[in-house]
Amino acid sequence: MNFAPLPAVDAAAVPADGLVVDVREADEWAAGHVDGALHVPMSDFVARFGEVTEAVADGRRAYVMCRVGGRSAQVTQYLVQQGIDAVNISGGMLAWEGAGRPMVAESGDAAYVL
Repeated sequence: MNFAPLPAVDAAAVPADGLVVDVREADEWAAGHVDGALHVPMSDFVARFGEVTEAVADGRRAYVMCRVGGRSAQVTQYLVQQGIDAVNISGGMLAWEGAGRPMVAESGDAAYVL
């Protein structure tokens, strides 16, 4: 079979107003996440798919994020198969943090990648 390469983007290249879809679990999200991101854990993704389709209804691109890029790659592939403009954030939250991009934590404490 011939698979198209998965669309991916470096963390540093995600636009400040881009729609980040974070597919990590709740404890990872609470420790640190992109402010304004849509949190839909991979374990709930199919059940909560409507939230994602609503968020991209105006043709917005979904920038899919996890810790290092594995789970988000699977979700990106699923979204692309559904006809949604989605790209995987290469290196995930670790790359985001490494690029010095802003993060927030649920607690209000310093954000970190769990």
